[in-house]
Amino acid sequence: MGHRQSTVSLFSGAMGFDLGLERAGFKILTAVESKRIAADTIAVNRPSIEVFDRPVEDVSAHELLDAARHGVGELELISAGPCCQAFSTAGKRQSMAEPRGNLFRHFLDIVSETKPRFFVMENVRGLLSAAEQHRPLAERGPGHPLLKPEERYGSAFATVLEELRGTGYSIFVDLLNAADFGVPQRRERLFIVGSRDGQRVDLPTPTHDRNGGRGRKPRWRTLRHGLKGLKDPEPAYTNFAPGKIKFVKLVPEGGNWRDLPESMWSEALGGAAVSWGGRTGFYRRLSWDEPTPALTTRPDSKATMFAHPDLDRPLSVAEYARIQQFPDDWVIEGTISQQYEQIGNAVPVGLAEAVGRSIRRAGQHATSRYKPGVVYCANDQLIHRIREGRGSVLNPERMRAVHGLTAAREWMKGVHDLRAAVADGIVLLK
Repeated sequence: MGHRQSTVSLFSGAMGFDLGLERAGFKILTAVESKRIAADTIAVNRPSIEVFDRPVEDVSAHELLDAARHGVGELELISAGPCCQAFSTAGKRQSMAEPRGNLFRHFLDIVSETKPRFFVMENVRGLLSAAEQHRPLAERGPGHPLLKPEERYGSAFATVLEELRGTGYSIFVDLLNAADFGVPQRRERLFIVGSRDGQRVDLPTPTHDRNGGRGRKPRWRTLRHGLKGLKDPEPAYTNFAPGKIKFVKLVPEGGNWRDLPESMWSEALGGAAVSWGGRTGFYRRLSWDEPTPALTTRPDSKATMFAHPDLDRPLSVAEYARIQQFPDDWVIEGTISQQYEQIGNAVPVGLAEAVGRSIRRAGQHATSRYKPGVVYCANDQLIHRIREGRGSVLNPERMRAVHGLTAAREWMKGVHDLRAAVADGIVLLK
């Protein structure tokens, strides 16, 4: 039989998730990472781990078990962070229509064939609201056909839950903010844990609080705390393009494009000047005394900028890694841009550790009373959030084929929301 903490890692990246699981007591036996540079990062830091550097759909369950020297049913855990850009609110949101949106199905295939005691999957918050098939804003709203069921918000999550139920595992879900667990970063991630034998998995409760003091929890850790003691005498970073730096110099600590003179907005934002949304990432300069927003893979981009609080440059690679809580001696392979990408895509180590400890505690319980194929959640606020979510949003009036409030209301009446049904299919844990 295998070790009680034996783990196979899929979509491993730079191993942020895995480092947290290691801290929680799990042992990573083998990993799958299709990007060559990320596979090199794993190899240089964990040479004892056998790495499959090809797409997960090209790796068989037999190969994984053979590499881990385990049989069917002997692994304690399979972990995965399937590529999340298809569901991200910052991306094109092609969702299930994009090959990356279907990677979780390959993950479930491996789970069904290896039968680990537990599995854990993380993804972006956007999965909760993603449509299975995205309809562009220019083709939405009054004057256009009503949304099909697969085009409504929440339909992708409904499909994911349906397929998770089909595994026969008891399923536990929650949305966790990394800042609530001592990470100097506000980063919400959806965690889905499966329990083969029906043990209850209580996903972690916050150890930190935005304001501090409540229940004697310490305040969220700030960027200043996160970078304390970092030795980075020759910081590696990408330079802002000349066309951006003149705007960056005018933004104060904690500010963004809204702190520029209004006369500069059009030049600074370009086409985004007339788009909708908060655009808070444009020319963003960080604050020392707050956690950072969720790190992106391009801190030098004008739309996803992470400018240093005092210096007219992006955060360095070492500063980025610190915010994700990688050890200071962890080697990230590749060019500076490739290093940013690997770090930005990682799960914060402290958040992963908290989730790993929850799974370890569940594994110590012999009682099996949670039903297979049922989705459970202890967070009533998350269930409410899913239920109350809109089935769609209208495009801006200037983009509509038919104008007027009456037409907008009529069109929205025809958008039957699936999200209440999704929420009703989740059992509240007490």
